[in-house]
Amino acid sequence: MHTLSHQQIAQRLDLLTEVSVALGKSPDTDTLLDRILKVAKAMTHADGGTLYRPCAERTTLCFDISINDSLSIYQGGSSGNPIAIAAVPLFYEDGSPNLHSVAAYSANSGQSVNIEDVYAADAFNFSGMLSFDAAYGYHSQSFLTVPMNDHEGGLVGVLQLINAVDPESGRICAFSPTDQRFIEALAAQAAVAITNQQLVLQLEELLESLVNLINIGIDEKSPYTGRHCQFVPELTMMLAEAVHNAVSGPMAEFRMTDKDRKELWMAGLLHDCGKITTPVHVVDKATKMEAIFDRIHMIDTRFEVLMRDCQIRALTEKCAAPHDAGAIDARLHTELAALRDDREFLRGANVGGEGMPAADQERVRQIARYRWTGVDGVERDFLDADETTNLTIKFGTLTDVERKIINNHIVVTIRMLESLPWPKHLANVPEYAGGHHERMDGKGYPRGLDKSQMSIQARIMAIADIFEALTARDRPYKKGKMLTESLHILGKFALNGHIDPDLFDIFIRSKIYLVFARKNMDARQIDEIDDHLIPGYTP
Repeated sequence: MHTLSHQQIAQRLDLLTEVSVALGKSPDTDTLLDRILKVAKAMTHADGGTLYRPCAERTTLCFDISINDSLSIYQGGSSGNPIAIAAVPLFYEDGSPNLHSVAAYSANSGQSVNIEDVYAADAFNFSGMLSFDAAYGYHSQSFLTVPMNDHEGGLVGVLQLINAVDPESGRICAFSPTDQRFIEALAAQAAVAITNQQLVLQLEELLESLVNLINIGIDEKSPYTGRHCQFVPELTMMLAEAVHNAVSGPMAEFRMTDKDRKELWMAGLLHDCGKITTPVHVVDKATKMEAIFDRIHMIDTRFEVLMRDCQIRALTEKCAAPHDAGAIDARLHTELAALRDDREFLRGANVGGEGMPAADQERVRQIARYRWTGVDGVERDFLDADETTNLTIKFGTLTDVERKIINNHIVVTIRMLESLPWPKHLANVPEYAGGHHERMDGKGYPRGLDKSQMSIQARIMAIADIFEALTARDRPYKKGKMLTESLHILGKFALNGHIDPDLFDIFIRSKIYLVFARKNMDARQIDEIDDHLIPGYTP
């Protein structure tokens, strides 16, 4: 056992302080554990050291890092070399604690064990160490084993040092009480650092699980949005990486760190979280007349009433004037044919499209003015005001009121996200997620931001959101568009100030669209693309 001078103790204190500061800054667990073991070895002049950590089931101790200078062994940790050493059981089959292995004893008792000569000690089972010595021609002598426990007394790991070396004589000696106190202090600091890392990871996992919880709620509410919540973040990250890799052009300076990627991914997952408040009958409105059910069937019933009224009227007239039966039947045939034609027309008008002609809208209004008598005996217009409004929707299946309800999801998204106390590295999530319906020309919503007021990340997400919506094949109100048509529409958007033309250029040039399409689109939607024909893009 060697005696430390005041200068050596002061040096150790300085080293312990430096390590404590460094441990608080280390972002990587493997690097952190390597640092702990190497500093412990250096501080005590140990020839070797091992760091154990509880295995996943927490009933055994797994070797995490093993270093031996004399044998040039460096396994586990950040070395990249695997450890082929059996785990140490913490308990016996009957559930009683293992107190014969020195590492297991230290873990179970929470006490340090300092042994001057393991060959002279009989309190523990050192058969594993003896086998190691025989296999490698090594001689283990002094052992210092220190548990690493968190603030609740839970086991974080076990630090074990082997063969303290007297720096003056070079002989193997015992670990001194001062060595033990310093290593216990280091182990305590290390346990705090590791626990902090674990808590941070657990909080991040909890946050992502809560995000997935929201998306599960949206998916259960509307199965048609599931792909969108999944694919928009995926496509966003694909385009963001392509922009990150750009070496020329307006986006050449854009770069992302791992923290930036995590922030953007989180924003992608949450970009439509406000839809959890949007009524299902609006989100899933497949036809113009759909509410809780498709009300076109009610209109079909009214046509049946009108046609039967025609038939009853014809029969009554034939009874009064049998000699006019031929003319009456001819007129009835014409009336029934006209009603059937009007019925088929309204069925077609009920399907949303890219643009309903003004003439068709006027025909709906003419049909609306037909008169019919309901079960209450009151005569009224064939279509009421709400039905007429729905059947004359020019684009899609939503009325102006319903479109405002849909658009409100982004307002709710922003309000939800801005209400959360985001940590610094996720502070931009609300801005990224809340900007995917803005336009470069300031005509978007909800805030009417223009390009200069939007981050690149928000502009990236806008492209991902639109492209996924165009190609989605699972929406109840439309079929997924062909790839050529989708890129043509997106290119028009790049020209008219809807999306960022510089990002669109990278989207096409890097063929992000094709990678995404081959992975996620129906093969029947993927047609031959001629870059020269894409609006807003110059090959």
